[in-house]
Amino acid sequence: MAFNDLLLQLGGVGRFQQIQVALVVLPLFLLASHNTLQNFTAAIPSHHCRPPAHSNLSEDGGLAAWLPQDRQGQPASCLRFTSPQRGPPFPNGTETNGTGATEPCSDGWIYDNSTFPSTIVTEWDLVCSYRALRQLAQSLYMVGVLLGAMIFGYLADRLGRRKVLILNYLQTAVSGTCAAFAPNFPAYCAFRLLSGMSLAGIALNCVTLNVEWMPIHTRAYVGTLIGYVYSLGQFFLAGVAYAVPHWRHLQLLVSVPFFAFFIYSWFFIESARWYSSSGRLDLTLRALQRVAWINGKREEGAKLSMEVLQASLQKELTMAKGQASALELLRCPALRRLFLCLSMLWFATSFAYYGLVMDLQGFGVSIYLIQVIFGAVDLPAKLVCFLIINNMGRRPAQMASLLLAGICILINGVIPRDQSIVRTSLAVLGKGCLASSFNCIFLYTGELYPTMIRQTGLGMGSTLARVGSIVSPLVSMTAEIYPSVPLFIYGAVPVAASCVVALLPETLDQPLPDTVQDVEDRRRGKRRQQQREQQKQMVPLQVSTQEKNGL
Repeated sequence: MAFNDLLLQLGGVGRFQQIQVALVVLPLFLLASHNTLQNFTAAIPSHHCRPPAHSNLSEDGGLAAWLPQDRQGQPASCLRFTSPQRGPPFPNGTETNGTGATEPCSDGWIYDNSTFPSTIVTEWDLVCSYRALRQLAQSLYMVGVLLGAMIFGYLADRLGRRKVLILNYLQTAVSGTCAAFAPNFPAYCAFRLLSGMSLAGIALNCVTLNVEWMPIHTRAYVGTLIGYVYSLGQFFLAGVAYAVPHWRHLQLLVSVPFFAFFIYSWFFIESARWYSSSGRLDLTLRALQRVAWINGKREEGAKLSMEVLQASLQKELTMAKGQASALELLRCPALRRLFLCLSMLWFATSFAYYGLVMDLQGFGVSIYLIQVIFGAVDLPAKLVCFLIINNMGRRPAQMASLLLAGICILINGVIPRDQSIVRTSLAVLGKGCLASSFNCIFLYTGELYPTMIRQTGLGMGSTLARVGSIVSPLVSMTAEIYPSVPLFIYGAVPVAASCVVALLPETLDQPLPDTVQDVEDRRRGKRRQQQREQQKQMVPLQVSTQEKNGL
């Protein structure tokens, strides 16, 4: 545990770690806002056809003369009479109130603006025959997240975590602001796709940069902190969406702060572990000495030298820089096993999660209340997950969260739809378990992959998660076959994925692997790894003069 020992001797969780972790985690507060923003910016208010321009409502008998009623006795959303119906109303449920011929809403729609004064739906009429465009906007955002996970995950292993974070903050600020001023729907979708790309890079690099600067015993705390900040962001979204109901203002409000994040991110210190894995020993030494100075450990930092680092970090210095590619995940048997298992976990978690959280209007109560409830359930769920992660291990936490989430969703599929309280409670519990699964899998993946390919591995995992989030809305279309079919599918996938966890090793209190050989050693047994670590712990922090002279 040479690198971990260096961190402990340079202050452990000192002033530098506290400041940088806080600043890196802060943007995640708005990450939740962007992920589920369209629950509010693309909300569908009540609407009905606009009467023809030549109509005279006072003579026709009011607006109701032009509007047929649906089976619930409400004005139809997508049809109107071809001529005003001046006779007595027909019983509810009869087609178009009797014999009146109907036609589509060729003159547009009238919306109920009492709850949502302006959304992309009302501005660009994304209803009736155009309602699929609303889902297209969210799907394109998720496609952006998928592309960002692949591209920025790879670039972070090649260029470093800090540079990619700086780029991602700027891209989010610019694309999010441009989306708020988008003149038309295609431009809006393009800017949302760019936002999804950069936000994926932020999520991945936030985890990696923090984990690589923290001692082993604090990694679970960092992972839990990241999860709680994301959950608090869901409360923020509910409050700010209620206070700022206009979609352009809301979009702007959650995007402009990234300009501030971009400015202060220039002061981040790049991961010394990544420097050493890239063979940049001079930059490794400079970063560690700077951290020692910030932590008030100037004497310890002064003892560091190139000779000490060469002796302590032999493994990192011999790593091939060209190995950090996605193909390595499939080429190497040890990495391939991790990749296939983790891909299933990422896909299942995201698939079921977005199947629940992207249909808040389907609960039939206030969308703001449901957003708060979905955020509130994360707090106790992630606390329980943290206790399991920190005391029992990552594997039990990952398995339990997926299994319980799947069971809750499957039970929901057999409960009658009129029992809305029970169904909502089970959905909320399932969502809390899936949020815990997300919290665990970020940390677990970062600990399973070696440093040389850690960010690429996280990026590929996040890519599979985005595939799940893109496929998830398509599954909801199976409700036309039978109403509960989507729930059975959403529940079966995480239950199956929970079985895959048994094939993964435990990482509790284990050092981060740096090379593929470390992963192989962990798979074959810990004896060789423990012997190497014991030898490294014997390396003194300062090389004596006699040793330098070869005596």
